[in-house]
Amino acid sequence: MQNLIFDLDGTLLDTETMYMRALQAVLHERGIDRPYADLTATFGIPSRDALVRLQIPDLENVLAEWGDRTLAYKDTVSIYPGVTAALAKLRETGVNLAIMTSKRRFEYERDVVSVGLDQYFKVTVVAEDVAHGKPAPDGILLAMQRLGADPASTVYIGDTAYDFTAAHAAGVAFGFAGWNGKQPVNYQPDRLFTTPGDMLVH
Repeated sequence: MQNLIFDLDGTLLDTETMYMRALQAVLHERGIDRPYADLTATFGIPSRDALVRLQIPDLENVLAEWGDRTLAYKDTVSIYPGVTAALAKLRETGVNLAIMTSKRRFEYERDVVSVGLDQYFKVTVVAEDVAHGKPAPDGILLAMQRLGADPASTVYIGDTAYDFTAAHAAGVAFGFAGWNGKQPVNYQPDRLFTTPGDMLVH
């Protein structure tokens, strides 16, 4: 593994509560009450695509309100234990690190740069950088291009079926971030990392 490209939400950052509670609140105010499980089923793809899948009306305004509302739940966000130490050691060993996320740039600045997590990565790809978000491979392909990475020595690490599909569409291995307490459902990752430290021995 010479090149590791990471998803953010659910992989490096525990952000599910922030996004889903904010969306649930915005929808409730509009008289739309969806079970929490229905909302979390879209967690991991771009926000706009999530609203399309959920068939939410007045999409553009809901999207804007959702982005604004997440600020009210920002204190629920945290870096998963062990992630920072593992990233530091990977970088020391010469592994190329990149981020490819469905976050928009303002979200990346708010959630990643604000806590100094960006310092470990050579390359960052956000939602605005590509025409098609996950599960399309566009973001991973762009990250590899910017890294000058060979697909054979590249792993995309994420936590959802969307990440799995995007990785294989891009021709790279998929590593599952098992340290988030979840399990792969209906797909088999190429590598399963139980803790962030597991990335150092593969």
